[in-house]
Amino acid sequence: MSGSSPAARVQQLFEGRRLTPTQRRIAHSMVRRAGDAPFLSSVELAELAGVSQPSVTRFAVALGFDGYPALRKHLREVTPPDAEAGEGEDSYNEYQQAVLGEIENLRHLAELLADPAPVERAGRLLAASRPLPVLGLRAASSQARGFGYFAAKVHPDVRVLDEGGSMLTDRIDAARRAGATALICFALPRHPREVVDALAYAREQGLTVVSVADSPFAPVAGHSDLLIPAAVGTGLAFDTACAPMLLGRVLLESMCDALPDAQARLEEFDAGAVARGLFIE
Repeated sequence: MSGSSPAARVQQLFEGRRLTPTQRRIAHSMVRRAGDAPFLSSVELAELAGVSQPSVTRFAVALGFDGYPALRKHLREVTPPDAEAGEGEDSYNEYQQAVLGEIENLRHLAELLADPAPVERAGRLLAASRPLPVLGLRAASSQARGFGYFAAKVHPDVRVLDEGGSMLTDRIDAARRAGATALICFALPRHPREVVDALAYAREQGLTVVSVADSPFAPVAGHSDLLIPAAVGTGLAFDTACAPMLLGRVLLESMCDALPDAQARLEEFDAGAVARGLFIE
């Protein structure tokens, strides 16, 4: 995001922040009314967002300010009155802002991947683990299932762990007994406590943990041997995870590079799919 418009500058305040649903409503209202936001009282902003005035105060504190007056002062500094002239802060609506936020997350990921060593190391670890447990609960379950679906086309034994509960440690035990040496975890907000507990247990059992998380400071960081961050989008009521999904595909590519028979497995699958008429071309 270029940050040239008032709306973009206001949006930057919230990037990477873990906000509650109520706080996100306030953030969305501020982005929609970026030109007016620096001049709204806490009561006016609360009415605009449909929340209570104390919620606005807590929102300001969550952003790292002493209170709402400090937040408003900051807004006046980054969005001066004449900034909106000719800059078209209304040219992007909140949905477009969310897309632009994800584009920025992808740019950050591209910069991170300038050093391919962590991804290459992760690929080797995952390729060597037989079986390969893939963990992702709640919001991250779709990431785990997507990774597992494609990984199973090139890896001989992939086990997706996308359900929590008392059976989770049993399934980690079973994978370890079967010969697993590594586990990949997709960890996205809000971070379930049982994911952290599961990773701690996996490491106790001798598994090397590779994590894809929204931040290098995510709760799983202390229980990961290798963590590669990919930010989630926070511009909508529910997080968007384009960057973590793409990072998962990058890790799949790296894993394929480390599996000598990956191409042969893919060709075998394609031949079988054609023979069965599996797909409509």
